[in-house]
Amino acid sequence: MKHPLQLIAEENRAGKGTGIYSCCSSNPYVLRAAIRKAIRYDTPVLIESTANQVDQFGGYSGKTPEEFHAWVRELALEMGLPVKHLILGGDHLGPLTFAGRPEKEAMELAGDLVYAYAKAGFTKIHLDTSMRVADDDPHARLSDEVVARRGAELCVRSEQGFAELRKKDPEAQPPVYVIGSEVPIPGGEQEATSSVTPTEPEALEHTYRTFEEAFARAGLQDAFDRVVGFVVQPGVEFGSESVFVYDPDKARGITAAARSYPNIVLEGHSTDYQPRRALRNMVTDGVGILKVGPALTFACREGLYALENIEKELLLRGASFEPSAFRSVLDEVMCEDDGNWRKYYPGNEAEQAYQRAFSLSDRSRYYMAVPKVQEAARKLMDNLSGAMVPYVLLDQYLPLQAWRVREGLLSGDPESILEDRIGDMIDDYLYATGVTDTAMM
Repeated sequence: MKHPLQLIAEENRAGKGTGIYSCCSSNPYVLRAAIRKAIRYDTPVLIESTANQVDQFGGYSGKTPEEFHAWVRELALEMGLPVKHLILGGDHLGPLTFAGRPEKEAMELAGDLVYAYAKAGFTKIHLDTSMRVADDDPHARLSDEVVARRGAELCVRSEQGFAELRKKDPEAQPPVYVIGSEVPIPGGEQEATSSVTPTEPEALEHTYRTFEEAFARAGLQDAFDRVVGFVVQPGVEFGSESVFVYDPDKARGITAAARSYPNIVLEGHSTDYQPRRALRNMVTDGVGILKVGPALTFACREGLYALENIEKELLLRGASFEPSAFRSVLDEVMCEDDGNWRKYYPGNEAEQAYQRAFSLSDRSRYYMAVPKVQEAARKLMDNLSGAMVPYVLLDQYLPLQAWRVREGLLSGDPESILEDRIGDMIDDYLYATGVTDTAMM
């Protein structure tokens, strides 16, 4: 039986304009929003955790691959999503978080990571060996041959992990793979840039053949037949305050070249904040998998700020609950541990504070699982759940959600409102991938 992503790739290649978005997040509000949309439209949802979110040591989410898989599966079942519609994937699996170590050590750890994902039952595996490790020449481009060799080594470990899974579950579905060498860094650009150049067709051809040969040497022909996606740069990216919008004409060379590979689609990374028409153009041009992460947590953070503003107005009106101080708590935690944002947010103290609160890179997502932040968010939800939120305040700070509440389309509890705000961002991707057919919703 073919993997759902293989079927989507076939439909995309047949010119049906179908695709799928990948929800790259471990944020529970984001995951519930994505699952709720999948239930509404009776469509698959692809949820991916990145190598820094979830790894064999817990990652910044505090969960191992096995724990994350079990948690998301349980969440989906509780909400009523059919198991057949849940696809779990691992993003940027490789030496990403071990790149400061020599190759032997970094690849051993990366191999353990990929093994753990496959054994846990993740069925979409992005093998990413595009980054240099400690003993690579820091001034030389990492060759396709090195990237492909390392990718094949990790694929061996993935297949071993899947074999272990099969011992417990003979019906387990083999993983499909995403490969490539020109992979944008996770989470958007670290430094300002003036342009983004799409991958050249010749680079795609060389990289594809190099991976094919490396997999063949490693005895991985069956696994290579399950390659469903290829990561290229189609000309999209975002930084702290800028977005490079997809241009079909500039990307025509790479999207046309990709059509010579009938069994794969292109996978677009850093598609966050693209206009929905641009996203739709990407899918119809063959970028059949759209990765999004920071834009979803950005929408979550916007929603939480808006709900806190409502909370503040209720306090001014005489409400007796203790304020959540969500925004202050989040910023305090970020300042206590600046390792996940400082190199991304240059400038003086005021400029950095502004970026911590509003940057498109949304480095605050790394701190949402911190207990103090979770406690503040929960207090905010409890405060608003126990209060009668006036329509005028909801309309002031979350007008779309206010309209839906008024029309009886949305519950007025704060968690539903927050998930719906995140869902506004997801709607762009559902339109782009052919799930909905309305240009504006």
